Amino acid sequence: MGMMGLLSTLRSLERATRPYDPEFTRAMERRWAELPEAARTPGQIIGRHGVGCEGTHGVFPRCNLKCTPCYHSRDANAVRVDGPHTVEQVTAQLGLFRELRGPRAHAQLIGGEVSLLPPDDHADALAVMRAHGREPMSFTHGDFDEEYLRALALGPDGRPRFGRLSFAAHFDRFMYGRRGIERPPNERALHPYRARFAAMFARLRREHGVRYFLAHNMTVTPGNLDEVAEVVRDCRDMGYGMFSFQPAAFLGDERRWKERYREATPDAVWAEIERGAGTRLDYDVFHNGDVRCNRTAYGFYLGRRWYPFLDGSDPRDLAVRDAFFRYLGRVSFTGTPPGLLAAKLARVALRHPGTVVTAVRWLARTVRRVGVGRLLRHRGRVRPVTFVMHLFMDAEQVAPAWELMRRGETSADPVLRETQERLSACQHSMAHPSDGTLVPACVQHSVLDPAENARLRTLLPLVEVRTPSTTPSTQQNDNDTPGGPPCA
Repeated sequence: MGMMGLLSTLRSLERATRPYDPEFTRAMERRWAELPEAARTPGQIIGRHGVGCEGTHGVFPRCNLKCTPCYHSRDANAVRVDGPHTVEQVTAQLGLFRELRGPRAHAQLIGGEVSLLPPDDHADALAVMRAHGREPMSFTHGDFDEEYLRALALGPDGRPRFGRLSFAAHFDRFMYGRRGIERPPNERALHPYRARFAAMFARLRREHGVRYFLAHNMTVTPGNLDEVAEVVRDCRDMGYGMFSFQPAAFLGDERRWKERYREATPDAVWAEIERGAGTRLDYDVFHNGDVRCNRTAYGFYLGRRWYPFLDGSDPRDLAVRDAFFRYLGRVSFTGTPPGLLAAKLARVALRHPGTVVTAVRWLARTVRRVGVGRLLRHRGRVRPVTFVMHLFMDAEQVAPAWELMRRGETSADPVLRETQERLSACQHSMAHPSDGTLVPACVQHSVLDPAENARLRTLLPLVEVRTPSTTPSTQQNDNDTPGGPPCA
């Protein structure tokens, strides 16, 4: 390599390792400006370390399990799953996200049961999302075989298509039709299925080197509220990096509204999550949108005990949070290869040496909090696990609140005004390339899904094919799809 080639390589390396991407910074500034004043809290992540979550819609609304409740409209299962349609729509929707939300974000491949897509089409959709700078997560009920996972993860040559896969798997006792356990009698009966799902990914990594992240989703109703703690305790070691719980809401197909869902209050659900974790979970250290919609606690297990990354009662830890936003908030972690990310962080540290002192002091406090003896006993095997609760809003509030927002009006009714505030701070958006708009997930499911699925029913009519096979890619039940969290 000549001198000119060396200089060119060094310039390219310098550009690649710049900590801050101006486009990403501008996208976050726009998001911060869009947030209502109530959401601009010291711990707010949106606009300071990300632009929020994104999700697809109208791409494969069909599912082969029957769930109560379900956020999809009654037409969802009259639409056939069509790979080219999915890839086409994902391309258009992600293109709009790329234009309006900048170069980096987490995005969900969601809409129905993702494993009904042929593996190649599923892989193509994930590739499109990555090409648009997104870190994709596929949403599933988890009732598919290992052959499907391998066909998705590995190309025809047997080599990995992706270095990393992310899945959110929904398990709860009110999902009917799962193979081997048609109607679960309780949550505990689903534990073998939860473990089997996670084990498939562990084998995939051992045998083919494909890294993974798994989120566990569960809808909570008065009927399984008292089983939440047991799910957390019994499943903490299975390999899930997130446990997400969604109190059921009155939206979607009203035929599925079987209980007095709101008796499972947000505080009651969070208390059960805490009981399962065996400790208080402080959801005010970091916020994702409106805290009335999302509660999040970031931390790690060491053995059987869970510890927060930051102690909200310690001003020194809150100062660490503030320093993170100040110096690292504009660094794009999503989709950045580990080596490149390390180089970016090193440049920040060189520019701001105080960040190293702050980090070392935080690490020392955390070690003292955990205990050196416990660290040694467990050989430092720390397992990051995040707890999340997403509270969807009822359709009867969302529809009128959204109509007023479209007219630029603020409701005088306190309930509708709260709904408008929460919609304005929504963490989870869906893109509509036809008119260039982004809408909150609750609006999509409460207001837009029925008409959209009715159109899809005409565009992609379901052709019933009866087959003795029981694999998820061929089951054709008249059921509904499980709900997922706005963001995992």
